[in-house]
Amino acid sequence: QVQLIESGGGLVQAGGSLRLSCVASERIFSTYTMGWFGQAPGKEREFVAAASSGGSTFYADSVKGRFTISRDNAKNTVYLQMNTLKPEDTALYYCAAVYRGSVYDRGSYAYWGQGTQVTVSS
Repeated sequence: QVQLIESGGGLVQAGGSLRLSCVASERIFSTYTMGWFGQAPGKEREFVAAASSGGSTFYADSVKGRFTISRDNAKNTVYLQMNTLKPEDTALYYCAAVYRGSVYDRGSYAYWGQGTQVTVSS
């Protein structure tokens, strides 16, 4: 059974930083692109960032220059370093895995974690 388990969310003041982690089942991590999506209350789940198994990275325009996605293949873990956080970054952040299709489209992702809450106070 494929599992994605997120951690690292919390409450932080605007301008602060958080690092999210997602541990994935070994059998998918080596070949899947891993992504992060955020869902604010009353809004759709939106693409944040993704990292392919080959090392390519992708970001939403709203987080470029502030967030960094990385993978540790030895630990089957993908990270999202979030710096200079803003109140509008407040959301439930989901880790997800995609094998084929657009990394920007949540419909392409086959596996999802349960989410970790990030709240940024002003």
